[in-house]
Amino acid sequence: MRRMFYYMERDFRRWLRGRVNVISTLVLPAAWLIFVGLALPIRFTDNYLDFIAPGILVLTMLGASFQGGALLMFDKILGYLQKFLAMPAPRESILFGKILFITLRGLIQATVILVIAILLGAHFLDPALLFQTYLVLFIFGLLLSSLMTTVALKLEDHDSYAAVNAMISMPLFFTSSALMPYDQMPGWLAALARLNPVSYAIDAIRDLQTGIFPAVTLLGLLVGAVLILLVSVTVFRRATI
Repeated sequence: MRRMFYYMERDFRRWLRGRVNVISTLVLPAAWLIFVGLALPIRFTDNYLDFIAPGILVLTMLGASFQGGALLMFDKILGYLQKFLAMPAPRESILFGKILFITLRGLIQATVILVIAILLGAHFLDPALLFQTYLVLFIFGLLLSSLMTTVALKLEDHDSYAAVNAMISMPLFFTSSALMPYDQMPGWLAALARLNPVSYAIDAIRDLQTGIFPAVTLLGLLVGAVLILLVSVTVFRRATI
C-alpha cells in the first residue's frame, strides 16, 4: 500500500511541475460551464446552470481519465516502466498508484470547476450533496482511469492512444445526458444516452440534487469499476511478464 502512494506521489510531483498542463486541462470544462451554461437559450428549465453543472463535472473527470492513460504510455515508451518493474515492490502497486493519481487529479480539477459553478450560481452548497457528488465522481474516475490504463497497456505508441482518445471521448460526452434531458432528445440519441455510462454518473449527481440517493446507479458504477480494474490488473500482469 505504501509503495502505491510513492508512485502516486511521483506522478503528482511531475504534474504540478507542468503548470501549463494544470491550467490547460481546466480551460475546456470551464468554457463549457460559462459559455454554454450561461449563454445558451434553453426552454426546458429555468436554471440551465444547475442542469449542466453535473455534466461538466463528469466531463472534467472524463478528460482527466483519458489524458491520464497517456502517462502509463509514456512510462512504457521512455523505459521508466521497466525500471519500476525491476524494483522489489509488487508490480501491481505501479498500476494502482497510476489509477489513484489519475482519479485524484480529476477530483482536484473537478473541485476547481465546482467552485466556478458555485460562484456562477449553481446550488451545490449542501455538505451532504458535496460529499455524495465526490463519491460519484471518485467511483466514475476509478472506472475510466482503469479502462484507459488498460487501453494504454494494449497499444504500442502514443499516436495510437491519441487516436483512440479522440475517437471515443467526445462521442461519449455528446451521446450522454450532459446537455439535455432524455425527453428533449431525438429517439435514437435518447436510446444511446440511456446506455452510456457517462449518463449514469451525470444522472446520479442530478438525483442527488433533488434529494434522491441513487443507490442502484452507484452500485452499477462500482461493480463496473471493480470489473474493469480486475481486467486492468490482468492485462498489466501479462504485459509485464
